[in-house]
Amino acid sequence: MLKDTKPKTFEELLRISGLSHGTDVWLGNAQDLINSGTATLSEVICTRDDIMLYLIKQGIEPNTAFKTMELVRKGKVAKEPEKWAKFKQTMEEHNVPDWYIDSCNKIKYLFPKAHAAAYVTNAFRIAWYKVHIPKAYYTAYFTIRADAFDSDIMCHGQERVKNKMKEIEFMGNNATQKDTAMYETLEIVNEMYERKINFLPIDLYESGASKFKMEDEGIRPPLSSVPGFGGVAAAGVEEARKDGIFMSIDDLKIRAKLGPSGIEMLKKAGCLEGMSQSNQISLFG
Repeated sequence: MLKDTKPKTFEELLRISGLSHGTDVWLGNAQDLINSGTATLSEVICTRDDIMLYLIKQGIEPNTAFKTMELVRKGKVAKEPEKWAKFKQTMEEHNVPDWYIDSCNKIKYLFPKAHAAAYVTNAFRIAWYKVHIPKAYYTAYFTIRADAFDSDIMCHGQERVKNKMKEIEFMGNNATQKDTAMYETLEIVNEMYERKINFLPIDLYESGASKFKMEDEGIRPPLSSVPGFGGVAAAGVEEARKDGIFMSIDDLKIRAKLGPSGIEMLKKAGCLEGMSQSNQISLFG
């Protein structure tokens, strides 16, 4: 859609939002009109408001313009042919082009302009952060959207990320839904590495339970991003460390209520390096 329309203004982005959220508004309709040169992006029907305002501009009485818009935006043109015939005649009497009337015939649902404006405004704000404060953007994205984040794959450099992407691509149609979700996250991680932003090591004390943290040197993944280490276990560690440092692995296990598998996952992630197994002190150590 962006390739076909080549938007250059905020208004055009708003119109694209309307096109993308409607039913039978873009495909087989506005797209064909734009590609054939019959109409431009600013002329095609994108939101329900477009119809009423355009018809009023053409000299049609406001109440009739509103009712025409309501019939079209609800997709009732084909369901109420007699009513539509009257509106169509009025449109023809006021020099509304045939392509415009035909476009109305095809529409099943139209998005309100106010909703489109809210969506685009929000997207524009997010885009600003991505361009100007990328570390904040990626931190928020991974916390909110990256359900398929795997620190074992994504936190060890760009080459590992690219290799995993190639592996999923090679699967083709055999790729699972989980693989597809991971690929989307890998694309964002790869983009982050391209912008010279790195992940910091997962730390038993510095990492949050489930939220990524933005720090001066990079982004620190949460404990829950350790493969297999769930949110409940991560929250247990976060709560337990409020009482001070862990004296040993056994101390961590008891205070955070972790099982043997949870301890092994933290060991594999490098979170327990230098920590003794128990509180016992060796006389000759």
